[in-house]
Amino acid sequence: MNTVTSCYLEITAARYLKNYQIEFEFNDETQTIIDFEPFLKQAKNPMLKKYLDLNQFRNFTVRDGDSDWNDYELCFPIADIYEGHL
Repeated sequence: MNTVTSCYLEITAARYLKNYQIEFEFNDETQTIIDFEPFLKQAKNPMLKKYLDLNQFRNFTVRDGDSDWNDYELCFPIADIYEGHL
């Protein structure tokens, strides 16, 4: 893991690529690509399964340094995204 000059990690940008892939950039300039499809396909909760609809999935934002879908209905630990796994 790269050394972050501040005390915490935050997502500074996120860009939808294709299918269920998003590229994230962090405050230490690290970039990582996450494929959310395996996680979503294994989800048992119907509130998470709805994000298999690409229209729902693509509707994310970066809020306060974190990924956010529908007011944190779906979110992931920043450290997991940073390390490239869910």
